[in-house]
Amino acid sequence: MSPVATRHKLIKKIKDEKFDEEKLHRYILLVQIGARDFQTAVIDSEDHRLIFFEDYVLSDVNSADELHQVLQKLFEAHEYLTAGFWKKVIVSIKNNKFIQVPQALYLEEAAEEYLRFNAVTDQEKESPLTCRNIKSEAVTVFAIQNEMLNWIKRVYSNTTVQLFHQSAALIEGVLSYAEGKDSSPLYVYVDRFKLHVLFVKDGQLIYYNQFLIKQFSDYVKYIMLVMNAMGLNQDTSKVVLWGYIGKNSPHYEEFVKYVRNVSFGDRPTHIKFGYLFDEVQDHHFFDLFSLHLVA
Repeated sequence: MSPVATRHKLIKKIKDEKFDEEKLHRYILLVQIGARDFQTAVIDSEDHRLIFFEDYVLSDVNSADELHQVLQKLFEAHEYLTAGFWKKVIVSIKNNKFIQVPQALYLEEAAEEYLRFNAVTDQEKESPLTCRNIKSEAVTVFAIQNEMLNWIKRVYSNTTVQLFHQSAALIEGVLSYAEGKDSSPLYVYVDRFKLHVLFVKDGQLIYYNQFLIKQFSDYVKYIMLVMNAMGLNQDTSKVVLWGYIGKNSPHYEEFVKYVRNVSFGDRPTHIKFGYLFDEVQDHHFFDLFSLHLVA
């Protein structure tokens, strides 16, 4: 096992010149925690401008305990993450232990039972949390490690903390993106090691699921599976793509051999981006940037 201190690698960092350490009290901190990656961003609440962003990959992390250790070291060494003066902190958890429940059917006392339909959890080590999705009129129930939850609360004990699931951010982001559009494309988010697929029709979420990816052919297999289930045509139906796939990458070239009518999605419009963020492709980090919508 490699030393904890070397198990996180900074892939991208952007700091807008408007970032002011003396104004943390008006900034919103976004934090997204995955099993193998981590992102953080800062938004100025007064003008909704993105002023700070970082993307990390985590290596040799094989358990919840190791993930917690790596994150603790990352936070301890970071110049801003442990600051206690943020206006608000919004945390997103990326895992496969979640379920979407229609709000009309949701009972607060049954949260753990809902979760059992879609995930196996350890009741001694994990707790169910919920977040409401306004646009989809659903409640996301998801599990989080107790140790991780208590640590987050300790780090940000002096500020308002909201916890959400990645799926909630993606759903709200896609529903917002789809507003006012006549077509009903398939929406695809290519995550690290996972694929998220959504279908929206007449402003309503019809389908959402995530799939574990072990090899590139899995992307095409799962997308075709959902397209067939939704009655879409691989040659004529539109597909809107976000995530970790380059516009000129070999993966994209291979992808469009099977799914023809592909376009890349835009950034969320509720956030302003300065010129420094031009080096980040518009279809990247849609889940992180959409997190601001659910809160």
